[in-house]
Amino acid sequence: MTPRVLSLRELNRATLGRQMLLGREESSVYDAVRRLAGLQAQVPNPPYIGLWTRLRDFARDELTDLIEDRRVVRSSMMRATLHLTTAEDYLLLRPALQAALDRSLRSIAGKRLAGLDLDRLVSEARRMAEEGPRTSKELQQRLVELEPDRDPSALAYLVRTRLPLVQTPPAGVWGRGGSPRFAPPESWLGAPLADPDESLRALVSRYLGAFGPAGARDFQAWSGLTGAKGLLEEMKPGLRLYRDEGGNELFDLPGAPLAPADTPAPILFVPEYDNLVLAHADRRRVIADEDRKRVFLSSARVRATFLIDGFVSGVWKIEKTKRSATLVAEPFAPLSTGDRAALAGEGERLLRFATDGTPELGVRFEEPG
Repeated sequence: MTPRVLSLRELNRATLGRQMLLGREESSVYDAVRRLAGLQAQVPNPPYIGLWTRLRDFARDELTDLIEDRRVVRSSMMRATLHLTTAEDYLLLRPALQAALDRSLRSIAGKRLAGLDLDRLVSEARRMAEEGPRTSKELQQRLVELEPDRDPSALAYLVRTRLPLVQTPPAGVWGRGGSPRFAPPESWLGAPLADPDESLRALVSRYLGAFGPAGARDFQAWSGLTGAKGLLEEMKPGLRLYRDEGGNELFDLPGAPLAPADTPAPILFVPEYDNLVLAHADRRRVIADEDRKRVFLSSARVRATFLIDGFVSGVWKIEKTKRSATLVAEPFAPLSTGDRAALAGEGERLLRFATDGTPELGVRFEEPG
């Protein structure tokens, strides 16, 4: 049977539906974090905004409580970047990502670590962390004592990538900075990591559930892993197959929903680093190629975006003073009167969520560049 061809708009609506962006949904925060296959969390606040834009009546304390109760954790996961995931997903999925973390280590710090007994250093960092949560600086200093002639930043990156650790609160909660502390999952979560073979297949399934239909290159872009084509070929008998308009093979879970192409999509604000714009190699399903350079900046920075009719149509930021907060929207093209009004209304609601009672709130539009 010839696989059905999905249009770009069908892929857009399917992705928005999986990512809870076709309208705010009734869901527990825990279930939403699991359904989304995690939220990128390079800095603490964006995941809160990402949940606010997806869930009806979301309150910041709901996510903070889950982090403090050890049901949601912040750790290095997909693409060797910080993510918030459920504790259950961390234990299940983290082993599959070790190969990507190892490759990141070789790329960034491999030459600076050449000739070292890496297992010995990782074991020493593990021993320290098992005694109680440690800061990255504390772990780094101990390894520097063992290898005083080596680059301290490379030794710290070794720990980050080779030793499974989760950040302990208050790290990762709204508005909190400072130096996070890290603990092994076995002590912090009271359970061991899953078997690597089970983990890899679960990772593929969770990805397709959150971002499918998608191809092997898409999965690789999201996870940071290579060699996904062979695994998807093995799993193919249990998957549903499609093709995109370019003829590329797409995989999906049997029975996974596909929102119709004409499904209305609301105007929404999406936070910086959101996986919506990071989870596919071919990102045209959510953002036009010519607009990518306005969103993806140097040093791996990813700007906050807003969606009109389901596609990234501009970027935004919040500017604050002691008495005021202004959401600055920068559209990529001139806005219609209706879209401008809808963005202003949604922007004011976002400001009320994000600014803790700042007396003066406003939305300002920049002219398209």
